[in-house]
Amino acid sequence: MKLLLEISYVGTAYHGFQVQENAVTVQGTLQKALEEFYGQPLTVTGCSRTDAGVHARSFCLTIEGELFPNMPPEKLPLAMASRLPSDISVRSAKAVPDGFHARYGVKYKEYEYYIWNAPTMDPFLFDRAWHMPVKLDEAQMDRAAKTLIGKRDFAAFMAQGSPVNSTVREIKYFDCRREGDLVIIRVAADGFLYNMVRILSGTLVDISAGKIDISDIPGITASKDRRRAGQTLPACGLYLNKVVY
Repeated sequence: MKLLLEISYVGTAYHGFQVQENAVTVQGTLQKALEEFYGQPLTVTGCSRTDAGVHARSFCLTIEGELFPNMPPEKLPLAMASRLPSDISVRSAKAVPDGFHARYGVKYKEYEYYIWNAPTMDPFLFDRAWHMPVKLDEAQMDRAAKTLIGKRDFAAFMAQGSPVNSTVREIKYFDCRREGDLVIIRVAADGFLYNMVRILSGTLVDISAGKIDISDIPGITASKDRRRAGQTLPACGLYLNKVVY
């Protein structure tokens, strides 16, 4: 039997989602609670990896094993509520076919990056947003973001350290908006390279600061040179917002 779970978590206390030796991770914490509940080892497959400190409003994963056949899947979130720390929550659970794959079945994922753009930091957003005290031009950032929509090679926006077969991705939509002092960058794509969202967001910030011109974006992209793109913003402001199958 295979179940698809949608979870939410605050990533501050974890070294990312995927299990790592000698590190506390979201998958390790969740898997331990699930295996204690079911009384057996389970196969857990996530929709993607997230780095240390990254958050998720909607992260999808599957669990496989000899699950309780008489327990409706929709009862699992409540059953897990008392077994998980307060920074991880199972939002929903449903049965899926054996051939369903949590990672390879994804059509696209949406991320948001939060920037608190005010002279002083909001303490209630500590480790939930990146603080940028200098005024940002969100309209200019939005214009720049829209020039990157489409299918192309995003090697210039990938950090080193994660080998991939192809650096071609398709951005479905990419925008930037302001809600009071909070600047929100939103991007959706059929896949993301290592640190791609944080580098794209840093590039928009550098465009607002005048370090990069919007007209430079085609050349940066064509160069496939990470050194020409913008800074990598910290993990604390990044949220996996939506997973679409």
